[in-house]
Amino acid sequence: MDGIVLLKEDHKTVEKLFKRFEKAGESAHAEKRKIADAVIEELTTHTWIEEKIFYPAAREAAPDTKDHVLESIEEHHVVLWMLSELKGLDPFDERFDAKMAVLMENVRHHVEEEEKEWFPDVRKAMGRNRLSELGEQMVAAKKKSPADPLAVPSAQQ
Repeated sequence: MDGIVLLKEDHKTVEKLFKRFEKAGESAHAEKRKIADAVIEELTTHTWIEEKIFYPAAREAAPDTKDHVLESIEEHHVVLWMLSELKGLDPFDERFDAKMAVLMENVRHHVEEEEKEWFPDVRKAMGRNRLSELGEQMVAAKKKSPADPLAVPSAQQ
């Protein structure tokens, strides 16, 4: 699978979870906890494969994307800390929904920038074969990703 297509599929998966969370209703605490746990797992894995495989390859193939990659890593830092806080937060805590709302805003902004502003340049610079190769590497790396958001490199930078 093409690496950019894989990342976009991950983005869609997370967006569907966000929409489920938004529709769950104020008193659906157990449902919201399940959705938040799925979001934590998806985003931890996603940031892991981006940082370990995709971002270094993007910087190498399209050096002009350096600033985009660096900004994305900083956005990951914020998101990963929010994920770690959500992981231990009781869904009955008054901050739970607010924390999810801020997380969703951050992730949606991040996704829009990646998909519109620099994925097209990376696609052009890499070509189909390299993107397929990266996709295979990222699929394999998903199996090795940590469960703890703070184990992703940018969380500690």
